[in-house]
Amino acid sequence: MQYQGVQAGSSQAAGKLKVRIMVDTALQRLNMVESQVRPSDVVDRRIPLAMRAVEREHFVPEASRPVAYMDETIQLGNGRALLPPRVLAKLIQHLELGDSDLVLDIGCATGYSTAVLAQIAQTVVGLESDDKLADQAGTAIEAAGIDNAAIVRGSLEQGHDDEGPYDAILVNGAVHDISPQLLDQLKDGGRLVAIQIEDGYGRAKQWRRLDSHFDARVIFDAAAAVLPGFEAEQSFVF
Repeated sequence: MQYQGVQAGSSQAAGKLKVRIMVDTALQRLNMVESQVRPSDVVDRRIPLAMRAVEREHFVPEASRPVAYMDETIQLGNGRALLPPRVLAKLIQHLELGDSDLVLDIGCATGYSTAVLAQIAQTVVGLESDDKLADQAGTAIEAAGIDNAAIVRGSLEQGHDDEGPYDAILVNGAVHDISPQLLDQLKDGGRLVAIQIEDGYGRAKQWRRLDSHFDARVIFDAAAAVLPGFEAEQSFVF
C-alpha cells in the first residue's frame, strides 16, 4: 500500500509539472506576440492570433525548446534555421493573404511557418529539400491537427509547380536571386516575399505579378541564411 501511495504521489507531481509547463509556454507565446510581433508594424490582426495558436516549441529541436519564443534565429543544423518570430510575421504580412488563398511555403524546414500560414490561408503547401526536416515538418503538422497543409519534397529554387499557380509564395530565408520559373508559379496579382542579398545586405522584398510583368519593392531590412539552391552564381576569373 505504501508503494502505491508513492506511485500516486509521483503521478500527481508529474501531472502538476505538465500543467505548469503548458501554462509557461502559453505565457511565452503571448509574450512573444505582445513584445516582438505587435510592436513591429504587424497590423494584420490574424497574424498574432495565428502565432498564438501554433505551439512553436513543437517545431524546434528539443535542445532549443527553452528558447523557442526568444527573438532570435533558431539553428536546425546543416546551415538551416528558423527565422525570428518578428521577421516571419512581417514577411507573412506582406504576402497580403486572403482567407481563400493557396500558399507555397518554400524552405518550410520543421513546418512552423507552414503551420502559422495554415491558420490564415485556405491551403498551404510546405516545400522542403532536406529529408530529415521534411519528416519533422510532416510529423509536427499532423500532431498539431492541421488538415489544410501538406509537406512536399523537392528543390527549393524550382518551387512546386504541381499545385500552382499560387496566390502567395513565402521564401523562408535569404536568396541571391528569384528565378522567372519561380515567379511564374504566381497567379496574376499574386505576391512572393523573400529576403534578397544585395551588395552584402539583406532586404526583404515583395514581388507582385501583373499579367506577364513583375513589380518588386523593398519592404524592410532583414538578415537570414541563404537557402539551398539560392546561392550566388560563381563567376569565373581568368
